[in-house]
Amino acid sequence: MTITIAPRMRAVFLAAIAAVSLTPLASAAKAAEEVNIYSYREPQLIKPLLDAFAAETGITTNTVYISKGLVERMAAEGVNSPADVILTVDIGRLDEALQGGVTQPVNDAAIDANIPAEFRDPAGNWFALTSRGRVVYASRERVAQDTITYEELADPKWKGRICIRSGQHVYNIGLFASMIAHHGIEDAEKWLAGLRDNLARKPSGNDREQAKGIYSGECDIALGNTYYVGRMATNEKEPEQQDWAAAIKVLFPNNDARGTHVNISGMAMAKYAPHHENALKLMRFLASEEAQKVYAEQVYEYPVKPGVPPSDLVASWGEIHPDSLPLSEIAKQRKAASELVDKVGFDSGPAS
Repeated sequence: MTITIAPRMRAVFLAAIAAVSLTPLASAAKAAEEVNIYSYREPQLIKPLLDAFAAETGITTNTVYISKGLVERMAAEGVNSPADVILTVDIGRLDEALQGGVTQPVNDAAIDANIPAEFRDPAGNWFALTSRGRVVYASRERVAQDTITYEELADPKWKGRICIRSGQHVYNIGLFASMIAHHGIEDAEKWLAGLRDNLARKPSGNDREQAKGIYSGECDIALGNTYYVGRMATNEKEPEQQDWAAAIKVLFPNNDARGTHVNISGMAMAKYAPHHENALKLMRFLASEEAQKVYAEQVYEYPVKPGVPPSDLVASWGEIHPDSLPLSEIAKQRKAASELVDKVGFDSGPAS
């Protein structure tokens, strides 16, 4: 049996078939103009960069902020993971992603030209984007000295005068791991117990809360990352944070000796990145001079690209001399540092 279709109906029929057949292609083209980010970084810290990238390329960025368990989530998702790029803080978390098998190597001349070798994995599995110092916030009113060492934080003269966030937080684990790397496990344990007993209260809050504690008089010094000072000093939505920042001065521990402990923020290509080319474009952008200037001026971190200076505000705190000990060596001591925190009961606060 033969069915005859009128010319007009045939045209409509063919058009319908064409529309159906083109729909997957159109959807694929639309999907290709996006990049999915799994991030340990707080959204407000990376928004200026992602906005600039989208404006320059027209590529939509979709960000999933994950406070913990990023590697476990990606491993569970496997080949179906939508993640294209991983953004994170701390060398330990970058190494965790590598060891967890959720990254893939990137060999790109443009990225390598912008990021020095000491700030990237030799195989290209991760790249640093910025550095930040783990410094001492000191009361402008109650602390006369302008230099300090990490070792000095265990000196009894600071008893009841120090505030800090949880010892198990990655920022502090990195610092404690550096003390193990420099002094050995036994001396680091004694130091950590001394620091514990000098605390004004049990470890709690974030780095901003430590500055608030100095402002309120709860403590005289605290440990915190440099960029938080810039974020507080320029926070117009919560002007009380400007008061917290004005109450403190930044001291770079060990700055004239072995150097101040620094850590990094960084990026990696996800193992099964579904938008590989767009992911590469984002990584190139984040390593570019344009993005590094955004990091400096709007996020108040130290760019890793040579020749890009810190912001005037950051520079006003003084010149930081980073610890020359490779971060890869410090990362090896992270497990031991975490165990020490539990061993000395650091998060329980002063023992006496």
